[in-house]
Amino acid sequence: MISTKGRYALRVMIDLAEHEGDACIPLKDVAARQQISKKYLEIIVKDLVSGGFVTGISGKNGGYRLCRSPQDYTVGEILEHMEGTFATVACLACDAAPCPRASDCQTLPLWTEYDQMTHDYFYGKKLSDLVKK
Repeated sequence: MISTKGRYALRVMIDLAEHEGDACIPLKDVAARQQISKKYLEIIVKDLVSGGFVTGISGKNGGYRLCRSPQDYTVGEILEHMEGTFATVACLACDAAPCPRASDCQTLPLWTEYDQMTHDYFYGKKLSDLVKK
C-alpha cells in the first residue's frame, strides 16, 4: 500500500511541475492548492530535497522547484524514495539475506513476477505523464 507520504510527495512533484518557471514556488501555495497541511508538506519536501528531487531557496522569494524536467522523473523513483522498496515479500527486498527455501519455494515465482510488473508500471510512468496539459 502506498502511504499518504508517497501519494502527497507525488502530488507535490506534480504541482511543482505544473507551476514551474523561473521563480520558486512557496510551500504555502502548494499546500493551499493541494489541500494538504503545510506542516506535513514540510516533512515531505525535506525528504524530496535530500533525495535530489527538488531544491529549496529560503527568503522573501524562496520556495521550491524541480531539479530536473518533469519528463526526467519516473513515478517509480519518487515513490520508492518516499516509501522504500516495492518488494511484496521480504525475501525479494534489495537488502534481503538469501532465503534458504528459495529453491523449493512454490510461491517465489508469483511474487517475483508481481514485483516486476509493479516496478515496470511505476518506472514506466513519467512525472510529465501526470501533469495537466
